[in-house]
Amino acid sequence: MLEVEKLDAAMADVLSLNGSIAASVVDWKTGMVLCSDTKQKFDIELASAGNAEVVKAKMATMKSLGLDGAIEDILITLSDQVHIIRTIASNPNLFLYLAISEGGASLAMAKMKMQSVEQGL
Repeated sequence: MLEVEKLDAAMADVLSLNGSIAASVVDWKTGMVLCSDTKQKFDIELASAGNAEVVKAKMATMKSLGLDGAIEDILITLSDQVHIIRTIASNPNLFLYLAISEGGASLAMAKMKMQSVEQGL
């Protein structure tokens, strides 16, 4: 299990991105949020639970297709936000989730930050 200090540091690091709205670390099998933080009014618990269902569905589809690879990122673009889901390689039941405003940090910067934070967990 991940240490609370590492999780708190991960949230602070991800939310340091310009335009970040909310972030969490979630167990996709149970939908349980292990850690979360927000910078704006945003229902991170609901968003995290919904994204756990997205990851579950993708995992089931990959299994049905006989795909052996692992999910690295799932990107969801909305008209005014970008949502990034990144699985945590050291603990494949977990993912890191970030919601960021469309005018915030570039997608490349956000993905690089997510990768860096994920590797530290």
